[in-house]
Amino acid sequence: MKHVTKGKSAPEFEAWKVSDDPYWAPGFSDLQNPQKRKLHESLLSEQGWVCCYCGRQIDLHDSHIEHFRSQERYADLALDFENLHTSCIREIQPGKPLHCGHAKGADFDEAFQISPLDADCESRFVYTLDGDILPSDDADAQAAYMVKLLKLDIAFLRNRREEAVNRVFDPEFLETVTDGELKTLRDFFCSMDKEGKSQSFGHVLARFAEQRLLDASP
Repeated sequence: MKHVTKGKSAPEFEAWKVSDDPYWAPGFSDLQNPQKRKLHESLLSEQGWVCCYCGRQIDLHDSHIEHFRSQERYADLALDFENLHTSCIREIQPGKPLHCGHAKGADFDEAFQISPLDADCESRFVYTLDGDILPSDDADAQAAYMVKLLKLDIAFLRNRREEAVNRVFDPEFLETVTDGELKTLRDFFCSMDKEGKSQSFGHVLARFAEQRLLDASP
């Protein structure tokens, strides 16, 4: 899961929610362009243009506005910027596996939820060279639940994480890598480029470097 630090909401979206009409009671289904596109862009920007759950790169055309707490169960949060993120997959297509926001659905167990806004959400998961995602702590039932709920362990994502990790951490490099190099890689993959974009699966790569540092510490 990718940690998200909330920024400022799109002014166009916030202005749209306010009206002098006492009968104005907007819902998310009422939101249209250009305000919806501006909201979508602001969410992508604050996330570095990666999915809030799996962390792969996305844009306006292959992502959707995600309600962490569902509109069905939390109607009062449907237009709350703090509850909104962007998740991969724009539209559900028959035959294609669901994951991340479209897999989560409305009926998830609040007692087990981990939010992208939780400061420690990234550290609650570890990654392997073959692309697996696992709870950092075997006893962390919440982390295990979120992997299952978001389907973060499906072959589609596992294969792409494996490709990303092995491009950077090939076996020969791992035999000689120093702590300094691992720290440099961790910091690099935690950052955004000059266009404000994160690397695809950057948080996975940063976390993998962090894991190696932790494994090497006495």
